[in-house]
Amino acid sequence: MADLPLTLPSLRAAYAAGLSPEEVIEQVYARIEAVGDPHIFLCLFDKAELLAQARALGAYDPARPLWGVPFAIKDNIDAAGKPTTAACPAFAYEAGEDAFVVKRLREAGALLIGKTNLDQFATGLVGVRTPYGAPLNALDPEIVPGGSSGGSGVAVGHGIVSFALGTDTAGSGRVPAALNNIVGVKPTLGTLSASGLVPACRTLDTISVFALTVEDGFAAYAAAAGHDPADAWSRDIPVGGLAAPVPARLGVPDAASIRFFGDTAQAASFREGLEIMKAFGCEIVELDFTPFYDVAEMLYYGAWVAERYAAIEEMMTEQPDAVFPVTRQIIGAAEKLSAADAFKGIYRLKELIRQAEPLLKGIDALCVPTIPTFYTVADLQADPVTPNSNLGTYTNFVNLMDMCGIAVPAPARSDGRPGSLTFLAPAGQDAMVAGLATVIEAAGTRTLGGTGWARPAPDLPTRAGAPGMIDIAVCGAHMDGLPLNHTLTDRGATLLARARTAPDYSFYALPGEGVARPGLIRRGEGQGASVALEIWRMPETAFGSFMQTIPAPLGIGTIRLEDGSTVQGFLCETAATEGATDISHLADWRRYMN
Repeated sequence: MADLPLTLPSLRAAYAAGLSPEEVIEQVYARIEAVGDPHIFLCLFDKAELLAQARALGAYDPARPLWGVPFAIKDNIDAAGKPTTAACPAFAYEAGEDAFVVKRLREAGALLIGKTNLDQFATGLVGVRTPYGAPLNALDPEIVPGGSSGGSGVAVGHGIVSFALGTDTAGSGRVPAALNNIVGVKPTLGTLSASGLVPACRTLDTISVFALTVEDGFAAYAAAAGHDPADAWSRDIPVGGLAAPVPARLGVPDAASIRFFGDTAQAASFREGLEIMKAFGCEIVELDFTPFYDVAEMLYYGAWVAERYAAIEEMMTEQPDAVFPVTRQIIGAAEKLSAADAFKGIYRLKELIRQAEPLLKGIDALCVPTIPTFYTVADLQADPVTPNSNLGTYTNFVNLMDMCGIAVPAPARSDGRPGSLTFLAPAGQDAMVAGLATVIEAAGTRTLGGTGWARPAPDLPTRAGAPGMIDIAVCGAHMDGLPLNHTLTDRGATLLARARTAPDYSFYALPGEGVARPGLIRRGEGQGASVALEIWRMPETAFGSFMQTIPAPLGIGTIRLEDGSTVQGFLCETAATEGATDISHLADWRRYMN
């Protein structure tokens, strides 16, 4: 068998044509040998064990979305019968069962081949804070691999596995992605169960996904996601479906606040990425990013350092010398803190978030450089702290503000190093940011990771259809950023498109107390206005509860769009126009409200 690109479409096509999963496992282990880096895996499973599991899959079953797909997990995530070390030999234990997400991935047909190296206790963004020896970057061994999920990022970057699980508290699921030319999915907190995960900061931790493409990363995330009653931090938030993106309003750091630490090539790469998004139709909104940086600085002070200490308190008090020196220095700062300091930090964070929140009004997502610059292994040997802090410039604030995100490769920089942008949005908008990421992913002639494999064209559903989803047109208070939009986003709905009705409708501002609402009424073909609306896609399973939030005189009916297509959306009873204000001449609820 020739070297097969391990993307999901490639594997599915090969399996449908008769390839066996045993042949893929043979390729995986041959690639591990060819890469020759003994520091990627802390526990590589025996090949015979994997071959037996591959045979046990039976005949190809396309109903299992990850059938025969090889993957790896960071070694702070449990796999039944295997050691979990968190990169600390003295901490090691044998896991009695799979972590919740590992179990779900296996049920989807995926084959777990091993557990990867990490910055000890998931503390770091560089990938070299490990007593086992650091893995080498998949593109350039002089550059740090990124952390704390370095081994997982490198394994995917080399094409050893199709995807790998990392974790992300401060950026550990995004920084290695940027450094290894791959995708890093940073899910909404709580959508991936933390059962079977060694915590760093339980209030901020999430398991993350590295993959070669956005489509693959989102597929693995969707398969792993699910509410876990045994995890107190689990949240029942629908994942939504990945679909072709629509132009969005993107908030970006303005010229006065953007930080590259003198890296002009990185600055140019980011500008080029924004031009790609503008050409797609996105509106770029420059923001003073100082409030986000202020939030980010809270992560390694006060309450959250104490939280890291709480996770490994026994190690810190009974076996401190077993903790990696830099890690011990960082987490040990908690020993000087009081409970009062922790609460002061929590209060201060709330104040800073309140200052940053207005910047998110009126935009759909943030777009930032994933990392501000690159650092070499030699840089970290000279200064183990400052480069790590700088790598978190655009990542540290995200979980503190309960945002989701995705890091995606951009065309290579002028010096050949990989480009990478990150899209961020409020919790529950994972599918939306992933869709935006496909725009950057499709640009240029980039190959996958360090493999040399050609980048496949994304194959995403358009508005014409998405199994298990329903599209809803809204033209008033349910629109993005308006008071009732949360009734959509809370149910996993994502913005699919902005459009206008056919010129068949009258548009009214309805009387009444509470949230202001409009009424859209069909008049007849060509006898009205073409009204602005948004189309949102939500899981069919959430539609019933959404309907319960809609009061009379509003209901759901069929709306004709200006392109001739139709969509289900809000319509109003004609009788409700008595005492209402006709705003058909504006034909846009935002214009009326402003």
